Amino acid sequence: MEKREMLYEGKAKKVFATDDPQLVIVEYKDDATAFNGQKKGTIAGKGVVNNRVTNFLMQMLAAAGIPTHFVQELSDREALVTKVEIIPLEVIIRNISAGSFAKRYGVEEGIVFDEPTIEFSYKNDDLGDPLITEEHALALKLVGPNEIKRIRTMAFQINTILKDFFAGINVELVDFKLEFGRVLNDYIVLADEISPDTCRLWDATTHEKLDKDRFRRDMGGEVEAYNEIMYRIFGEKC
Repeated sequence: MEKREMLYEGKAKKVFATDDPQLVIVEYKDDATAFNGQKKGTIAGKGVVNNRVTNFLMQMLAAAGIPTHFVQELSDREALVTKVEIIPLEVIIRNISAGSFAKRYGVEEGIVFDEPTIEFSYKNDDLGDPLITEEHALALKLVGPNEIKRIRTMAFQINTILKDFFAGINVELVDFKLEFGRVLNDYIVLADEISPDTCRLWDATTHEKLDKDRFRRDMGGEVEAYNEIMYRIFGEKC
């Protein structure tokens, strides 16, 4: 598969065209950002961890019946994926209170919910990715009625699968962000990534943070945290 011109560069990834118009190559960077790009830095090896973890989890979800854009891992930092039209919705599933949820509602972190919650935000950096309701998403024509139902159903299914997997490596899946895309026939698939960048992951015994919160909160130990997730999944570090 020939790698051609760069189509897009985001905060954490670059996307390149290929000789197949339906396929693109995603290259993961070590760049780290937080607070809609206001804080910037680098986490050595992050691109390798995020690429390999994402690819592994995408394949696991596909085997469980969740359609994804993943096609093939090309290298430690690159993956071949189906070109999709990204739906401008960020879907956040929460199992435990943390982060903006705890701050917004004035509760402590670490409260385990009886049932997972779901939130939607409008994917728009200029507006700060504001929270919106399903009705707002429909009014803005970001999605259709059947699409929002499918996204909601898929998000909860993904949560169940990921929670069970992470529990098996002694990690709590606190919350995480998902993005979805449309392929040519308007079929909705899981897109973007699932990694320590997009998930809050706590050690189930110590509650040590093993995700990007270490960067957001100036805690240090980001490289070690990302590598710990890599080690627990693959038995190796980058």
